[in-house]
Amino acid sequence: MAKQKVIAPFVKWVGGKRQLMKEICRLVPKEYACYYEPFTGGGAVLFQLEPPKAVINDRNRNLMNTYMVIRDHVEELISDLKTHRNESDYFYQIRALDRSESYEQLSEIKKASRLLYLNKTCYNGLYRVNSSGEFNAPYGKYKKPKIVNEDTLRAVSRYLQENDVKIKNEDFKEVVRTAQAGDFVYFDPPYHPISKSSNFTGYVQGGFDQFDQIRLKECCDDLNARGVKFLLSNSFASFITELYKDYTIESVKAIRAVNSNAKKRGEVNEVLIRNY
Repeated sequence: MAKQKVIAPFVKWVGGKRQLMKEICRLVPKEYACYYEPFTGGGAVLFQLEPPKAVINDRNRNLMNTYMVIRDHVEELISDLKTHRNESDYFYQIRALDRSESYEQLSEIKKASRLLYLNKTCYNGLYRVNSSGEFNAPYGKYKKPKIVNEDTLRAVSRYLQENDVKIKNEDFKEVVRTAQAGDFVYFDPPYHPISKSSNFTGYVQGGFDQFDQIRLKECCDDLNARGVKFLLSNSFASFITELYKDYTIESVKAIRAVNSNAKKRGEVNEVLIRNY
């Protein structure tokens, strides 16, 4: 089946891989049975590869709910998105919903619509939550944000419906437990910080610390022992390169815009690590 070119990420997500796509695709195995992506985020790699069989996952429950709503209720979602207004007072009213007990009473469609609306209208399109798991990015003041991208949403819905794609919201180790020899896993975890100002894991409550990075490496060791191919992206930090020294490590350049110090935004070195 010809790939649907309008399939693309429907949210802007920290650490998106569109700019590294060429390097990543160059290293993806030519053939694999099932594709696993335990840190799916905005899905740039998923939508580029369009695997017919996949297991996708993210610890952000609201994000994975949005994937499921796009798959199962895309027309209702589009209709609800059209009711939103690009106004400051309205934005903060919608943002405040997760601070009340009534938030859990919202339908899955309403929750997905809220996430997409906030993502398109908040400052820098940055999905960010505080320590309580509440969305806290400010209003973006954009004149004409594209709140409803009907073509992309429908294309993503068709892909998720017409292929064997399992959508999960679990710890990464649980997600790859079923991976077998012949499968392929792409890991794009929250990056290990190269400085305090570059440390951003605010897309999910609880973050992702050094202990989690070590757990991830142990998970990679387990996959390697089982004959499962994996590719992992991370920051070019000595902690990471030392941790994965037994695997193939390539340095690549990327443009990053998330840093509290504006002077440190720009081209940075990252690594692509693989066991094949």
